[in-house]
Amino acid sequence: MRELIIHPYAPVYNKYSKVLILGTIASPGSRKAGFYYGHPQNMFWRVIAAVFNEETPRENTEKENLILRNQLALWDVLHSCEIEGASDSSIKNPVVNDFSMIFENAGIKAVFTTGTVATELYKKYCTEKFMPSIYLPSTSPANRKYYNFEKLVEAYSALREAF
Repeated sequence: MRELIIHPYAPVYNKYSKVLILGTIASPGSRKAGFYYGHPQNMFWRVIAAVFNEETPRENTEKENLILRNQLALWDVLHSCEIEGASDSSIKNPVVNDFSMIFENAGIKAVFTTGTVATELYKKYCTEKFMPSIYLPSTSPANRKYYNFEKLVEAYSALREAF
């Protein structure tokens, strides 16, 4: 059953952020955990830690600090949508976030979107106003058959090269 989800978190960024990473919208697992990429089987935090040669963060404040310490910014493309569970392909009536405050207050040099749907939504609604995004594969458990941990780390290494 499709339900209306309104994005529950503020963006993570500061004036030193250079690279903006955008997912689609917080999944049920993330909403339960209270932070981005919160499903225990999602590899996002392990991958980001590996790319920047850091320990995998466990607590939400550690995750936020990892993002900021490495001059990253983190948010989602969508402010709200109707969605069934965590199925991005079921999204209806999307409303995008306004990224103006990030672009006005941080020196963003590149935008990366995680997964096909986030990339398509950003391209459709945001590219013209901001800048094009670069696709990164989803770190979701549903994408595991296509991208294992090593392939994800290789793909996400582009984050380091975007500065």
